[in-house]
Amino acid sequence: MGTVPGFDPVIEHEKTRAALRAVVPRLVRLLRDVPDPDASSGVPVWTVGDVGAHLAAVYLAYCSIVSAEEPAEFVESVEWDSVLPPGDASFTERIAAMNAKSIELFGGDEHVRPGDFIAERGVTFLRVTEGLAPDTPVSAPWYGEGATITLATVTGLMLSESLVHGLDIARGAGLPWPIGPDEARLVLGQSMPTMMALALDTAKAQGVSIAFDLRIKGGPRLAVVVEDGTMTVTRDAPPRTYDCTITAAPATFLLVSFRRTPIWKAIARGHMRAGGRRPWLAMRLGELVAGP
Repeated sequence: MGTVPGFDPVIEHEKTRAALRAVVPRLVRLLRDVPDPDASSGVPVWTVGDVGAHLAAVYLAYCSIVSAEEPAEFVESVEWDSVLPPGDASFTERIAAMNAKSIELFGGDEHVRPGDFIAERGVTFLRVTEGLAPDTPVSAPWYGEGATITLATVTGLMLSESLVHGLDIARGAGLPWPIGPDEARLVLGQSMPTMMALALDTAKAQGVSIAFDLRIKGGPRLAVVVEDGTMTVTRDAPPRTYDCTITAAPATFLLVSFRRTPIWKAIARGHMRAGGRRPWLAMRLGELVAGP
Protein backbone atom coordinates (compact mmCIF):
# COMPACT_ATOMS: atom_id res chain seq x y z
CA MET A 1 0.00 0.00 0.00
CA GLY A 2 1.74 3.17 -1.19
CA THR A 3 1.92 6.52 0.50
CA VAL A 4 0.37 9.73 -0.78
CA PRO A 5 2.60 12.79 -1.20
CA GLY A 6 1.91 15.50 1.33
CA PHE A 7 0.57 18.93 0.48
CA ASP A 8 1.72 22.42 1.38
CA PRO A 9 -1.05 24.01 3.51
CA VAL A 10 0.10 27.56 2.77
CA ILE A 11 0.15 27.06 -1.00
CA GLU A 12 -3.23 25.31 -0.97
CA HIS A 13 -4.74 28.03 1.20
CA GLU A 14 -3.56 30.67 -1.26
CA LYS A 15 -5.06 28.66 -4.12
CA THR A 16 -8.36 28.56 -2.23
CA ARG A 17 -8.24 32.31 -1.71
CA ALA A 18 -7.61 32.77 -5.44
CA ALA A 19 -10.54 30.48 -6.28
CA LEU A 20 -12.81 32.45 -3.94
CA ARG A 21 -11.60 35.71 -5.47
CA ALA A 22 -12.54 34.36 -8.90
CA VAL A 23 -15.92 32.92 -7.96
CA VAL A 24 -17.30 36.04 -6.23
CA PRO A 25 -17.74 38.15 -9.39
CA ARG A 26 -19.11 35.08 -11.19
CA LEU A 27 -21.65 34.64 -8.40
CA VAL A 28 -22.57 38.33 -8.48
CA ARG A 29 -23.19 38.17 -12.24
CA LEU A 30 -25.35 35.08 -11.75
CA LEU A 31 -27.48 36.83 -9.13
CA ARG A 32 -27.93 39.86 -11.37
CA ASP A 33 -28.95 37.67 -14.33
CA VAL A 34 -31.70 35.82 -12.45
CA PRO A 35 -34.93 36.49 -14.39
CA ASP A 36 -37.33 35.51 -11.60
CA PRO A 37 -36.19 35.54 -7.95
CA ASP A 38 -39.44 33.80 -6.95
CA ALA A 39 -38.68 30.72 -9.05
CA SER A 40 -38.00 27.43 -7.29
CA SER A 41 -34.33 26.75 -6.65
CA GLY A 42 -32.22 23.64 -6.23
CA VAL A 43 -33.14 23.74 -2.53
CA PRO A 44 -36.71 22.41 -2.24
CA VAL A 45 -37.96 24.85 0.41
CA TRP A 46 -36.27 27.98 -0.99
CA THR A 47 -36.81 30.20 -3.99
CA VAL A 48 -33.90 31.48 -6.05
CA GLY A 49 -34.18 34.77 -4.13
CA ASP A 50 -34.07 32.90 -0.82
CA VAL A 51 -30.80 31.23 -1.81
CA GLY A 52 -29.34 34.62 -2.72
CA ALA A 53 -30.43 35.97 0.67
CA HIS A 54 -28.86 32.98 2.40
CA LEU A 55 -25.57 33.53 0.58
CA ALA A 56 -25.53 37.18 1.61
CA ALA A 57 -25.99 36.08 5.23
CA VAL A 58 -23.18 33.53 4.86
CA TYR A 59 -20.82 36.28 3.72
CA LEU A 60 -21.98 38.48 6.59
CA ALA A 61 -21.39 35.71 9.12
CA TYR A 62 -17.93 34.72 7.97
CA CYS A 63 -16.79 38.32 7.64
CA SER A 64 -18.04 39.02 11.16
CA ILE A 65 -15.88 36.28 12.71
CA VAL A 66 -12.63 37.30 11.02
CA SER A 67 -12.88 41.08 11.23
CA ALA A 68 -13.30 42.03 14.87
CA GLU A 69 -10.47 44.52 14.48
CA GLU A 70 -12.45 46.48 11.88
CA PRO A 71 -15.99 46.76 13.26
CA ALA A 72 -16.69 50.07 11.54
CA GLU A 73 -16.90 48.33 8.19
CA PHE A 74 -19.90 46.25 9.15
CA VAL A 75 -23.37 47.70 8.97
CA GLU A 76 -24.73 45.43 11.66
CA SER A 77 -23.38 43.22 14.38
CA VAL A 78 -24.54 39.67 14.84
CA GLU A 79 -25.88 38.67 18.26
CA TRP A 80 -25.39 34.94 18.05
CA ASP A 81 -27.18 34.24 21.33
CA SER A 82 -30.40 35.54 19.78
CA VAL A 83 -30.01 33.40 16.65
CA LEU A 84 -28.77 30.03 17.82
CA PRO A 85 -30.58 27.34 19.77
CA PRO A 86 -29.29 26.30 23.22
CA GLY A 87 -25.74 24.99 23.57
CA ASP A 88 -26.84 21.36 23.76
CA ALA A 89 -28.62 21.54 20.40
CA SER A 90 -27.45 19.20 17.66
CA PHE A 91 -25.38 20.24 14.67
CA THR A 92 -28.43 19.92 12.43
CA GLU A 93 -30.59 22.08 14.71
CA ARG A 94 -27.95 24.80 14.90
CA ILE A 95 -27.47 24.97 11.13
CA ALA A 96 -31.24 24.93 10.56
CA ALA A 97 -31.59 27.91 12.93
CA MET A 98 -28.86 29.79 11.06
CA ASN A 99 -30.46 29.03 7.70
CA ALA A 100 -33.84 30.30 8.86
CA LYS A 101 -32.30 33.47 10.26
CA SER A 102 -30.42 34.11 7.02
CA ILE A 103 -33.69 34.47 5.11
CA GLU A 104 -35.03 36.88 7.73
CA LEU A 105 -31.91 39.05 7.51
CA PHE A 106 -31.87 39.43 3.74
CA GLY A 107 -35.26 38.29 2.54
CA GLY A 108 -37.21 41.56 2.58
CA ASP A 109 -37.59 44.35 0.05
CA GLU A 110 -34.81 46.28 1.77
CA HIS A 111 -32.33 43.64 0.62
CA VAL A 112 -33.20 43.22 -3.05
CA ARG A 113 -29.59 43.19 -4.26
CA PRO A 114 -27.70 40.46 -2.40
CA GLY A 115 -25.11 40.42 -5.19
CA ASP A 116 -23.86 43.88 -4.22
CA PHE A 117 -23.53 42.82 -0.60
CA ILE A 118 -21.69 39.63 -1.54
CA ALA A 119 -19.31 41.55 -3.79
CA GLU A 120 -18.41 43.97 -0.98
CA ARG A 121 -18.06 41.33 1.72
CA GLY A 122 -16.08 39.01 -0.50
CA VAL A 123 -13.50 41.72 -1.10
CA THR A 124 -13.50 42.59 2.61
CA PHE A 125 -12.98 38.98 3.71
CA LEU A 126 -10.01 38.52 1.41
CA ARG A 127 -8.46 41.83 2.45
CA VAL A 128 -8.90 41.32 6.19
CA THR A 129 -7.45 37.80 6.05
CA GLU A 130 -4.57 38.64 3.72
CA GLY A 131 -1.30 37.25 5.08
CA LEU A 132 -2.88 35.31 7.96
CA ALA A 133 -1.70 31.74 8.46
CA PRO A 134 -4.12 29.04 7.28
CA ASP A 135 -4.19 27.51 10.78
CA THR A 136 -5.28 30.78 12.41
CA PRO A 137 -8.11 29.83 14.82
CA VAL A 138 -11.52 31.38 14.18
CA SER A 139 -14.56 31.18 16.45
CA ALA A 140 -17.65 29.73 14.74
CA PRO A 141 -20.48 29.67 17.31
CA TRP A 142 -23.08 28.26 14.92
CA TYR A 143 -21.18 24.95 14.80
CA GLY A 144 -21.38 24.48 18.56
CA GLU A 145 -20.82 26.28 21.82
CA GLY A 146 -17.18 27.39 21.89
CA ALA A 147 -16.49 25.85 18.47
CA THR A 148 -13.30 26.97 16.75
CA ILE A 149 -12.19 26.20 13.21
CA THR A 150 -9.20 27.34 11.18
CA LEU A 151 -9.06 30.16 8.67
CA ALA A 152 -8.31 27.58 5.95
CA THR A 153 -11.57 25.83 6.81
CA VAL A 154 -13.51 29.11 6.76
CA THR A 155 -12.10 30.02 3.35
CA GLY A 156 -12.93 26.55 2.01
CA LEU A 157 -16.46 26.85 3.40
CA MET A 158 -17.01 30.22 1.73
CA LEU A 159 -15.88 28.69 -1.55
CA SER A 160 -18.15 25.65 -1.09
CA GLU A 161 -21.18 27.78 -0.17
CA SER A 162 -20.58 29.95 -3.25
CA LEU A 163 -20.19 27.00 -5.61
CA VAL A 164 -23.01 24.80 -4.32
CA HIS A 165 -25.57 27.55 -3.76
CA GLY A 166 -24.55 29.12 -7.04
CA LEU A 167 -25.63 25.84 -8.61
CA ASP A 168 -28.92 25.98 -6.69
CA ILE A 169 -29.60 29.44 -8.10
CA ALA A 170 -28.55 28.46 -11.61
CA ARG A 171 -30.77 25.37 -11.61
CA GLY A 172 -33.79 27.44 -10.63
CA ALA A 173 -32.99 30.25 -13.07
CA GLY A 174 -32.10 27.98 -15.98
CA LEU A 175 -28.60 29.45 -16.21
CA PRO A 176 -25.20 27.74 -16.57
CA TRP A 177 -23.01 27.23 -13.49
CA PRO A 178 -20.02 24.95 -14.02
CA ILE A 179 -18.04 23.71 -11.02
CA GLY A 180 -14.47 22.95 -12.01
CA PRO A 181 -12.55 19.96 -10.63
CA ASP A 182 -9.80 22.18 -9.19
CA GLU A 183 -12.37 24.29 -7.30
CA ALA A 184 -14.00 21.16 -5.91
CA ARG A 185 -10.64 19.67 -4.88
CA LEU A 186 -9.85 22.81 -2.88
CA VAL A 187 -13.18 22.65 -1.05
CA LEU A 188 -12.74 18.95 -0.26
CA GLY A 189 -9.20 19.42 0.97
CA GLN A 190 -9.71 22.61 2.96
CA SER A 191 -13.11 22.22 4.60
CA MET A 192 -14.19 18.58 4.31
CA PRO A 193 -11.85 17.11 6.99
CA THR A 194 -13.29 19.47 9.62
CA MET A 195 -16.90 19.52 8.50
CA MET A 196 -17.42 15.78 8.09
CA ALA A 197 -16.38 15.22 11.70
CA LEU A 198 -18.55 18.11 12.96
CA ALA A 199 -21.57 16.84 11.03
CA LEU A 200 -21.36 13.25 12.26
CA ASP A 201 -24.72 11.91 13.42
CA THR A 202 -23.43 10.61 16.74
CA ALA A 203 -26.59 8.61 17.46
CA LYS A 204 -26.32 6.66 14.21
CA ALA A 205 -22.58 6.24 14.76
CA GLN A 206 -22.93 4.53 18.13
CA GLY A 207 -21.42 1.06 17.97
CA VAL A 208 -20.17 1.61 14.41
CA SER A 209 -16.57 0.81 13.46
CA ILE A 210 -15.69 1.56 9.81
CA ALA A 211 -12.56 2.92 8.15
CA PHE A 212 -13.07 4.58 4.75
CA ASP A 213 -10.29 5.39 2.30
CA LEU A 214 -11.70 8.37 0.40
CA ARG A 215 -9.73 9.00 -2.79
CA ILE A 216 -10.62 12.10 -4.78
CA LYS A 217 -9.22 11.91 -8.30
CA GLY A 218 -6.28 14.29 -8.47
CA GLY A 219 -6.39 14.65 -4.66
CA PRO A 220 -7.01 15.01 -1.79
CA ARG A 221 -7.04 11.61 -0.08
CA LEU A 222 -8.84 11.32 3.26
CA ALA A 223 -8.87 8.59 5.89
CA VAL A 224 -12.36 8.70 7.42
CA VAL A 225 -12.57 6.56 10.54
CA VAL A 226 -15.83 6.11 12.47
CA GLU A 227 -15.42 4.52 15.88
CA ASP A 228 -18.32 4.17 18.32
CA GLY A 229 -19.89 7.62 17.99
CA THR A 230 -16.81 9.58 16.91
CA MET A 231 -15.22 10.39 13.56
CA THR A 232 -11.68 11.38 12.67
CA VAL A 233 -10.80 12.62 9.19
CA THR A 234 -7.10 12.67 8.36
CA ARG A 235 -5.60 13.99 5.19
CA ASP A 236 -2.77 11.97 3.60
CA ALA A 237 -2.81 9.49 6.49
CA PRO A 238 -0.10 6.84 6.96
CA PRO A 239 -0.85 3.44 5.38
CA ARG A 240 -3.44 1.35 7.21
CA THR A 241 -6.15 -1.23 6.53
CA TYR A 242 -9.51 0.10 5.32
CA ASP A 243 -12.92 -1.50 5.18
CA CYS A 244 -14.09 0.45 2.14
CA THR A 245 -12.38 2.51 -0.55
CA ILE A 246 -14.37 5.26 -2.30
CA THR A 247 -12.95 6.78 -5.48
CA ALA A 248 -14.73 9.81 -6.91
CA ALA A 249 -14.39 12.71 -9.30
CA PRO A 250 -13.99 15.91 -7.23
CA ALA A 251 -17.07 17.84 -8.37
CA THR A 252 -19.18 14.67 -8.14
CA PHE A 253 -18.19 13.97 -4.55
CA LEU A 254 -18.81 17.61 -3.62
CA LEU A 255 -22.36 17.46 -4.97
CA VAL A 256 -23.06 14.03 -3.50
CA SER A 257 -21.82 15.29 -0.11
CA PHE A 258 -24.20 18.24 -0.27
CA ARG A 259 -27.02 15.98 -1.49
CA ARG A 260 -27.29 17.81 -4.81
CA THR A 261 -26.59 14.64 -6.81
CA PRO A 262 -27.91 11.21 -5.76
CA ILE A 263 -25.18 8.67 -5.20
CA TRP A 264 -26.81 6.15 -7.55
CA LYS A 265 -26.56 8.63 -10.41
CA ALA A 266 -22.87 9.32 -9.65
CA ILE A 267 -22.18 5.57 -9.70
CA ALA A 268 -24.23 4.97 -12.84
CA ARG A 269 -22.27 7.65 -14.69
CA GLY A 270 -18.96 6.17 -13.61
CA HIS A 271 -17.97 9.21 -11.58
CA MET A 272 -17.89 7.36 -8.27
CA ARG A 273 -17.12 3.77 -7.29
CA ALA A 274 -16.54 1.70 -4.18
CA GLY A 275 -13.99 -1.02 -3.57
CA GLY A 276 -12.03 -2.71 -0.82
CA ARG A 277 -12.99 -5.70 1.29
CA ARG A 278 -16.47 -4.31 2.19
CA PRO A 279 -17.48 -2.01 -0.70
CA TRP A 280 -21.18 -2.06 0.25
CA LEU A 281 -20.33 0.14 3.25
CA ALA A 282 -19.89 3.15 0.95
CA MET A 283 -23.59 3.97 1.35
CA ARG A 284 -23.14 4.21 5.12
CA LEU A 285 -20.86 7.24 4.88
CA GLY A 286 -23.65 9.49 3.64
CA GLU A 287 -26.03 8.09 6.26
CA LEU A 288 -23.59 8.86 9.09
CA VAL A 289 -22.98 12.49 8.13
CA ALA A 290 -25.95 14.69 9.04
CA GLY A 291 -27.52 17.27 6.78
CA PRO A 292 -29.62 20.27 7.86
